[in-house]
Amino acid sequence: MASHRRPKQPSRSRVTALTAFAAAAVALSSQSAMAAPDKPNKDEVKAKVDALYGEAEQATEKFDGAKDRQDKLEKEIAQLQDQVARGQLELNDMRNTLGSMASAQYRTGGIDQSLTLLLSNDPQSYLDKASTLQQLSGKQIETIGRIQAKQRSLAQQRQEAAGKLADLDATRKELGEQKKAAQDKLAAAQAQLNTLSAQDRAQLQDEETKADKSAAQSAGKVKGSGRAGAALAAAATQEGKGYHMGSTGPDLYDCSGLTQWAYAQAGVSISRTTFTQVNDGTRIGRSQLQPGDLVFFFDDLHHVGLYAGNGQVLHASHPGPTGGVKYEPMDDMPFQFGVRVG
Repeated sequence: MASHRRPKQPSRSRVTALTAFAAAAVALSSQSAMAAPDKPNKDEVKAKVDALYGEAEQATEKFDGAKDRQDKLEKEIAQLQDQVARGQLELNDMRNTLGSMASAQYRTGGIDQSLTLLLSNDPQSYLDKASTLQQLSGKQIETIGRIQAKQRSLAQQRQEAAGKLADLDATRKELGEQKKAAQDKLAAAQAQLNTLSAQDRAQLQDEETKADKSAAQSAGKVKGSGRAGAALAAAATQEGKGYHMGSTGPDLYDCSGLTQWAYAQAGVSISRTTFTQVNDGTRIGRSQLQPGDLVFFFDDLHHVGLYAGNGQVLHASHPGPTGGVKYEPMDDMPFQFGVRVG
């Protein structure tokens, strides 16, 4: 016979414990969900990595520009310092000549001692005195005039050198900043790749390798002519070599380093960065492209390659593990315009 005894009600302390346990379970479940978001898939990671490589290239081209300015400034400063040193020697010789003339005349009593004042660093104030001028020969006045001109020239050169030294200091600072920016972007790209499994990374690399081979086969049948064709042929010999910030060959390249090197092999000198290479020839549209023309990509023009025909570009692609000198469809990047050099 069933019992009609009322079931025992849980105590208040038991209810409180159960409630607290349930709340804790919900909180832990919520935290777990927040701590373990959906892992990005292979295509999402590739998109992020490609964007980071692009940002690294932007910094690389700015680095190249700063490096180019640094090299030029160092040469200009060295030339100015050499000019100042030689000018000072010439000034000393002129002063010695004037001193010898003055000494000879003083010994014979033909000139006042005040002439020695003209041998100071600033003889102009004494030249203004008519009594002194009246006692100088035409040759002495000519020598003093040359001394004054040389002093002015040296002062200008020293001032110019000081300005260039200040520019050099600022350029070196920019160089370090752009190098760090590029390295930070590359580190971020590698961190993104590391979120993928080894299988996904291998699959990405396999896909890119197949695409590169297809692009190379499509472009390989095209032959250029003239200096542009010679530049393209030279670049083709570098296929497979790696990408490295600031490098212009012959073992490693960045994008503008490759194009500069390739045209140099064709006997043509072009400037160092994408931002200046855009002005090294005549701008043309896509329908006008011929093999070897420079082709520029992205809104800020931070990437350049050589048109390889059949809609392909030969370029130092990016600094990642699948980058380096290779062929790639132009449609993989936002094309802006071409430049025909010469």
